[in-house]
Amino acid sequence: MYQAVLFDMDGTILDTITDLTICTNYALSQLGKPHEFPAELVKLCYGCGIEADMQKALAMAAGCAGEDLEYVENPTPLSSYGLTAQDTARLQSIFVPYYSAHCHLHTTPYDGIPALLSALRKRGIRTAVASNKDEADVAKLAAMHFPGLFDAIMGNSPAIHRKPAPDMLDRILHDLSIPKEQAVYIGDSEVDIETAKNAGLACISVTWGFRNKSFLARHGATRIVENATELAMELGMRES
Repeated sequence: MYQAVLFDMDGTILDTITDLTICTNYALSQLGKPHEFPAELVKLCYGCGIEADMQKALAMAAGCAGEDLEYVENPTPLSSYGLTAQDTARLQSIFVPYYSAHCHLHTTPYDGIPALLSALRKRGIRTAVASNKDEADVAKLAAMHFPGLFDAIMGNSPAIHRKPAPDMLDRILHDLSIPKEQAVYIGDSEVDIETAKNAGLACISVTWGFRNKSFLARHGATRIVENATELAMELGMRES
């Protein structure tokens, strides 16, 4: 049994894709770009921090294929789509405040996650969130959907490097006084796999988020679960 279980947020504990899709399409519309993209495509734009997310959203609007959006480490060649860093900044300036104001409207926890968190807490296991979402939004959504269920919450801020850098996980474990060999990181993307690797933590990947099982396996996932019951078992719990 682990002493600490750390979670990604989007696509791992919270189903945020509807709000992300609505807000992404809104921001694109304000720039006069195509803006009726489905959630299945929009979710491929997110995972590695707001600037990269906005670059991928612009590339999507310019016709970039889904397979080229999917892997976060693939650089999005803005110039090949007639786009610039200024375009990214403009989209970000629209998206960020709009999403902050609307991020809670359709977002809900994935099935079984609140019960799993409660079960972990009852067993004395420390829990935390480490997300590339802006920290204010992370705190807002965690307080709304998981009150009192996390010992630590970290999101994107100027004070720390975002994932896949290990800094968030390192800081959380330091603050909780938990050794790395007694902790695990849970996420839904290749960014989370790389983050856990960079931090020297065990990693469990979930299939209900922004990347599917075959994609996760191709990008290094070795422990993959398909629902909260399987996750509880992988964590050494007989029941969630």
